[in-house]
Amino acid sequence: MATARIATYQKMYVWELPVRIFHWLNVLAILVLIATGYLIGAPQKIFDAAEPSQQYWFGIVRFSHFAAAYVFFFNYLFRLYWGFVGNKFAHWSQFIPVTKQRLKEFYEVVVVDILHIRNEREVGEGHNTLAGLSYFAAFLIFLFQAGTGFALYSSMSDSFIPSLFAWVVPLMGGDAWVRQWHHIAMWFFIVFTIVHVYLVIYHDWVEGAGETSSMISGWKFRKDESDDAE
Repeated sequence: MATARIATYQKMYVWELPVRIFHWLNVLAILVLIATGYLIGAPQKIFDAAEPSQQYWFGIVRFSHFAAAYVFFFNYLFRLYWGFVGNKFAHWSQFIPVTKQRLKEFYEVVVVDILHIRNEREVGEGHNTLAGLSYFAAFLIFLFQAGTGFALYSSMSDSFIPSLFAWVVPLMGGDAWVRQWHHIAMWFFIVFTIVHVYLVIYHDWVEGAGETSSMISGWKFRKDESDDAE
């Protein structure tokens, strides 16, 4: 008797509301920071058509950059906190492979998703191990970018938070070097964003787990196959 493979889906609540808010605030802050950061590093002469007294576009750009930086920084601190108090999918164990199961998953992701040696692997509910490691690396770059940015801002601000990073400037050899590394890190965010969006869409298409919509609704789907007699 022939059998048909029927795909069924189990609905799972993965991303809590605070994680989703963090994600979309981060998206907005990063987009503003990239756009304004590029203009600060390479001001466009097209805006110089009017008299300086009749415009304040560069001041608006700088203010937007600084405001987005504060949103980015405190959003980052919140995510650090939620990595300890959130559900298992938000926990820091999702980002660093500390168990045998997570190390096995890392191997499977490399073999299937990157090298395409095999066609199938077990699909987890949260971040796969390779994605978790890449996000952990991104968090470190986040910290570096925030630190160098506030270090540059400390010379023109008496605020408490920028003053905490004033020591970064002499450590890195002066404002010019800090500004250069801050600019280079901006390109990491650009490349990371492109790769991240591509992989989310790719996994959504291949795995059918609701990867894209899950960061809006919080829900993902695990596919189980069962035999059904015809």
